[in-house]
Amino acid sequence: MDYYNTEKVNEHITAIRSLTGEILYLIEGEEEAALIDTCLGVGQLKELVTALTQKPLNVLLTHGHIDHALGAPEFDRVYMNNKDVELYKAMSPLPERKGYMEAGLSPEIFSQIREEDFVPPMPEKEFLDLEDGMVLDLGGIHIEVVSYPGHTQGSMCFLIQEERILILGDACNNSTFLFAPESSPVEEYRDTTVAVAEKTNGRYDRVFISHQVMETGCDILENMAALCGDIMEKKTDDVPFEFMGMKACVAKKCNERFERLDGKCGNVIYRKERIWKEKKEV
Repeated sequence: MDYYNTEKVNEHITAIRSLTGEILYLIEGEEEAALIDTCLGVGQLKELVTALTQKPLNVLLTHGHIDHALGAPEFDRVYMNNKDVELYKAMSPLPERKGYMEAGLSPEIFSQIREEDFVPPMPEKEFLDLEDGMVLDLGGIHIEVVSYPGHTQGSMCFLIQEERILILGDACNNSTFLFAPESSPVEEYRDTTVAVAEKTNGRYDRVFISHQVMETGCDILENMAALCGDIMEKKTDDVPFEFMGMKACVAKKCNERFERLDGKCGNVIYRKERIWKEKKEV
């Protein structure tokens, strides 16, 4: 089974799309390369990346969730923010990964995935700490690390300086999950989004995310901050949503690809009891 397919974005960036809908990014400079995210740890990702580039490889994880970090054991030099290490450990067991895949694939496709296709769990994998403000020099291409907690407390995004591209991962996208225990309340996430928007203002012309569609609007940070305000003022649609046993609501009505029906980019899936930094009446 071809678990991944690739798309050349430009001279320096290749998008890698997975069978379950995640989008990874391979960025190449003159001297080194960087892979952003490693998906579920299935389908021989390292073999694919090695075929795409022979340059020394740095792996940068946007966060520790099951669909982004569990391929890490295949690689040697892996960066992840230390705040997500325990999350990564909790999601390492094979049953967790299989359950995620089974929920997202048809029975026919899921049945074709073999046991040997999975990367063996390595919950004690050692990571290099990914810190806000770090800059990786790949040789003519620089990747700046920007902390963006909310979806998880260790969530990070990446500014490809020369390409003027901001890669947000799951930190801010068309279906930003804020309903899990590791997520921030909506009010706190709003404040963080405003801070990230100010820090990156005027420094990018394109925005890439990690699920469904590769590219979204450059106004997503501003839209997201405004949407959080709408949630706090009870001006949202609040469509019921359930994911792997967890119940929440989608702030704005959207289609099956999580594209908002009002035409704007950026959406939040949240729980009403997790809106405020300090507990208030819902």
